Amino acid sequence: MPTDKLDFIRADMDALRESNLLITLRTMGSPADAWMIVDGRRVLNFCTNNYLGLANHPAMKEAARAAVDRWGVGPAAVRSIAGTQELHVELERRLAHFKGVEDALYVQSGFLANQSAIAPLVGKEDVIFSDRLNHASIIDGARLSGAKIIVYEHCDPVDAAAKIEEHLPNYRRGLLITDGVFSMDGDIAPLDNLTEVADRYGVLTMVDDAHGEGVLGRGGRGVVDHFGLQGAFDVEIGTLSKAFGVVGGVIAGKKAIVDYVRQKARPFLFSSAVTPADTAACLAAVELLESSEELVRRLWDNAAYFKSEMKRLGFDTGRSETPIVPVMLGDAGLAKQFSRELFEAGVFAMSIGFPTVARGAARIRVMNTAAHSRDDLDQGLAAFDKVGKALGVI
Repeated sequence: MPTDKLDFIRADMDALRESNLLITLRTMGSPADAWMIVDGRRVLNFCTNNYLGLANHPAMKEAARAAVDRWGVGPAAVRSIAGTQELHVELERRLAHFKGVEDALYVQSGFLANQSAIAPLVGKEDVIFSDRLNHASIIDGARLSGAKIIVYEHCDPVDAAAKIEEHLPNYRRGLLITDGVFSMDGDIAPLDNLTEVADRYGVLTMVDDAHGEGVLGRGGRGVVDHFGLQGAFDVEIGTLSKAFGVVGGVIAGKKAIVDYVRQKARPFLFSSAVTPADTAACLAAVELLESSEELVRRLWDNAAYFKSEMKRLGFDTGRSETPIVPVMLGDAGLAKQFSRELFEAGVFAMSIGFPTVARGAARIRVMNTAAHSRDDLDQGLAAFDKVGKALGVI
């Protein structure tokens, strides 16, 4: 008698439940904002990546509505055939100017941007030097390229140099890739030192600025601007789904590279173009950032206050240098329980465990935003204080 061919799924799901690693989806009943309806309850939102509060901003919504009226709801084609609208070209021009680079390519998501950009630049004869804690989209993009992947220790330019010196002679060319801001810990890659290493050995450079755009640099221009390295990195990857509040990804940098990616990137060539509403909303976000630094300043003021108060309460907030505040708990079961009790106290802050972070490094990740008021932050801090004491964390 043959065994049930789905037994492996049931066994794996049971194992996930037993180890407190089963992902449970909560359902949003309102727009992303400081307060949201989640699973039917109004709760304080510390979960979304809506750093600047733009996801529900009136100017963004109006831009999207106007784009639908003029351009319809979708291009109904890939960019390379009949899907490139004037909106896409204008957004690419504005993003390149905003980032201080020669050119930019707008794609469907930040995840897809890494898959699009890496494979055209390196292949089976080449080598990628990748930070140990790089995002899954970088890891998957690197694997798809077929290049050899050499991991260097997290934010360690000395180890990166040693790995490059050891391995680069065995390959046609090399590419160094790092996140700019690491999304789970909130720390910043030492781009100045990494650039020096890459230049010394003549390897290409790529930085994923998903959590730096709209957060770091002058008026939110990103991690490269933060270090004053405009134009130094060959490729800058970004997303428009976090601080920009919409959806899509960007591949920015040297014109020769961006032009080449337009010709060679399979996810770009074989996926329909981003909708007019999304594209117009992204344009509105760029305009808001270029017109004022107020939202960026408010974000950092809120983050500094929340982080200092959490440390005063006795929480371990890890090595964060940004508005991302990891509340380190270690055990996955404890983190899930902490998240559930926060939710009961009116605060939406999800637990994060393996494989998103290493085993034994489970946490609650708090995402500060410019949309939060000081009263919002105080309510959140009171909930963390209450739950932390009840669970013996502080």
